[in-house]
Amino acid sequence: MTKARNVLIALCAVIFFNAQALSLRELRVLEATQDGGDLHARYYLVGTMEALLDSEAFAVRAGAKPQICVNGRRLEPAMAKDLLDTELRRRADVYEADMPATLVLRNALKTVYPCN
Repeated sequence: MTKARNVLIALCAVIFFNAQALSLRELRVLEATQDGGDLHARYYLVGTMEALLDSEAFAVRAGAKPQICVNGRRLEPAMAKDLLDTELRRRADVYEADMPATLVLRNALKTVYPCN
């Protein structure tokens, strides 16, 4: 019962998280227009990164093939914004303003921390 409940809670969290994801445009507007918006955007990205890593760990425990492998390398919360910005520069022709920042950050993590 506890395992099923944990799975249900994780699934609900993922659904809620995806429903509330900011687009790249919304993230840039947040950074530029609100007092402390840049700080709010950084906190959002840190939370997004942690959620992505948690969902990756959950999927791997459930039997999925790993896609993000940190393997003891440095990955700190403060790196989330730089990871996002680097991915946007690296693939500027791929991402559009209305795409979720979550997608970009996930792709950044998969690129920087690949599983070989």
